[in-house]
Amino acid sequence: MVRVADELGLMVWEEIPVYWAIQWENADTLHLAQAQLTELIARDQNRASVVVWSVANETPITAERTHFLKTLVDTARSLDGSRLISAAMEVHGDKQNPDLRIVDDPFGEFTDLVSFNQYIGWYDGLPDKTARISWSIKYAKPVVISECGADALQGWHADALTRFSEEYQEDLYRKTIAMLRKIPAWRGVTPWILADFRSPRRVLPNVQDGWNRKGLIGQNGKKKKAFAVLKSFYDGLEQRGARGK
Repeated sequence: MVRVADELGLMVWEEIPVYWAIQWENADTLHLAQAQLTELIARDQNRASVVVWSVANETPITAERTHFLKTLVDTARSLDGSRLISAAMEVHGDKQNPDLRIVDDPFGEFTDLVSFNQYIGWYDGLPDKTARISWSIKYAKPVVISECGADALQGWHADALTRFSEEYQEDLYRKTIAMLRKIPAWRGVTPWILADFRSPRRVLPNVQDGWNRKGLIGQNGKKKKAFAVLKSFYDGLEQRGARGK
């Protein structure tokens, strides 16, 4: 896949499977993660498409976890000091302001990017909620949204408030982009995900049927309506770049 990305000119974010809650205090677990990271970098460090080494995804904040991840950052930098390092960090709400999202993960001290997953409008309220959200991000670093999106069953059409319809996904992506533009340091986004993929945990009958439906392309290879929203967004960036703006 990385060789194909080289050929197509796609930027690749490579990540080892350190996610959620694992045994942060277990030395064997750390050694396993270091071995995976070392093998990954040894394999792909000469691939032009690789731009980020990522060491974790959605890991709850503890002192043990932050030390574990800092060790992985040190390992990555010792093997390849030329690429950016990041991970999908934790995002928190605010008890006083329910529309404020806070990113102050202590692991952010050690990364080159501030990256986090967000699903406002899907797992967190409805799409209109995106217009009310404000962000407080502790670190003065480029912000890259490592996941965002919503499920949609390709070919199922309804109004924009019907979950799992193409229209819901389309509307949420349009509003998500508007929300993210309000983050001054926002520099990138990775929609989750390009194409539907098999997932035994997704069992909603007649909708998921063992598939994660967050793809912009259905399992049949047909593009969903949200695909055009993202294409228009990226085309606009390319045009502004060509004009030097």
